[in-house]
Formats: sequence, structure tokens, C-alpha cells
Amino acid sequence: MVVTRMVRAGGIVKLAAIIFTFVLAAYLAFELLEVKMDFKLGNVIVKSLPMHRDDRVTPVRHKCGLSKACPDRHFAFKMASGAASVVGPKICLEDKLIMSGVKNNVGRGINIVLVNGNKVTFYATYVLSLHNQMSPAGKTGEVNKTDSFDMWGGDVAPLIQFLKAIPEGTITMMASFDDPSTKLNGEARKLIADLGSSSINNLGFRDNWIFVGGKGIKTKSPFEQHIKNSADTNKYEGWPEVLEMEGCVPQRTN
Repeated sequence: MVVTRMVRAGGIVKLAAIIFTFVLAAYLAFELLEVKMDFKLGNVIVKSLPMHRDDRVTPVRHKCGLSKACPDRHFAFKMASGAASVVGPKICLEDKLIMSGVKNNVGRGINIVLVNGNKVTFYATYVLSLHNQMSPAGKTGEVNKTDSFDMWGGDVAPLIQFLKAIPEGTITMMASFDDPSTKLNGEARKLIADLGSSSINNLGFRDNWIFVGGKGIKTKSPFEQHIKNSADTNKYEGWPEVLEMEGCVPQRTN
């Protein structure tokens, strides 16, 4: 009798264990099925959503390819010096390529752009380079002329005359090509220093130099780079590496 009761009790425990296992398995299966269904449904919903034009990430391009946009009432510029005696300098202002070898309006010496500081339109463009002659200007705004003054084999007098004639409030942009300094004298260097240059008095044979200043500026310009021609550091044989600079020049307020 006792044995029979023990057998029955054991059977009940086994049955309970089987039922519990079945229920647990059913519960887990249901949960997994529900998760799987939710996952698939989520994929369907995502795939069915329309792609809006605003969802596409388009790279933002700033004027002259600057790394960021300039504030209001500022001119965006980007420039590079010449490379040895082979590749001419480049000067971009307000998304307009003003001077470059491709435009065929650069030359050996000092390349200069003059800009009316009160307007976005250009006042004049000058090239201080190899040939001392007039040349047609590209359609880059209100350009008066291109001119050339060779600082290796030319004369500094026309350069001095040009610098003295720059109107008050004019933005000046200068870039070297090949040799910018051999014919420079003290008077020419002082006139450029008065435009805000800190490096012009140290500019030497085949140095590279880029500069943005202005007529009537009261302080030294923050936009200037200068690298010396040195056999120990030159990137090219006889010339230093190319200099590049970008920035935002404030418009004249008075």
C-alpha cells in the first residue's frame, strides 16, 4: 500500500514536471516568434518609408573652396604662391578665380590684385611679372588691366609708381612667383609695409610670399605667409615649397 502511494506520487511529480517543461517551451517559443515578427515588421516599415531629398547628405561647398563660410560683410579668399619657376600663383576672391596660370595672367615677380574694399565688385587687377606690357583681362568683375613688372630683370620704378597710386580703402592681395625681391628697394618695401606687411623687409631672392593687406590699414595684417629660400629646407631645387592661405577679409566700414 505504501509502495503504491509512493509510485503514484512519483508519477504526479513527473507529470507536473512534463507539463511545466511544455508550458515553458511554449512560452519561450512564443516570445522568440514575437521578437522575430517584430524585427521583420520593422524591416518592412523601414523599407516602405519613402526617401526624401532632405535625407540625402550633400557636402556644403563654400566660396573659393574655403573650409567654412565667411561672416556677413566679409570677402572670402584663397590664394597660393607660385611653385618654383614652373607653376604660377593662384588668387581666388568671392568664388572668382582672379589670377592663375590657366588664365594666363600671372608672371615672374609679384602678382597683385586690387579690390575695392567697399564693394564685392573688383576695382582692378595688376600682375607684376615678366613682360612689361598691357594684356587683356579675364571676365572676373570690374577689372581695369593686367600689368607686369619683373623683379629679377625689370625696373622697380613702375612698381613704386603703381603702389603710390593705390586708392584709400583698397584691399591688396599679393603672391610671389619665381623671384619677387631682387629689384625691390627700400622705397618699394616701405610702400608695401604701409599696406600691412610684416615680412616685406625680409623678403629675399626666390623666397615664397603671399599677403593680403589694404591701403589705410592701421595695424599689421594677419593674412601673410613667408618662407625663405634655403638649400637645407627647399622642396624644389633652388626654391621653397608652395604657400597656401585662405580667410575672410572684412569690408571697409567707412
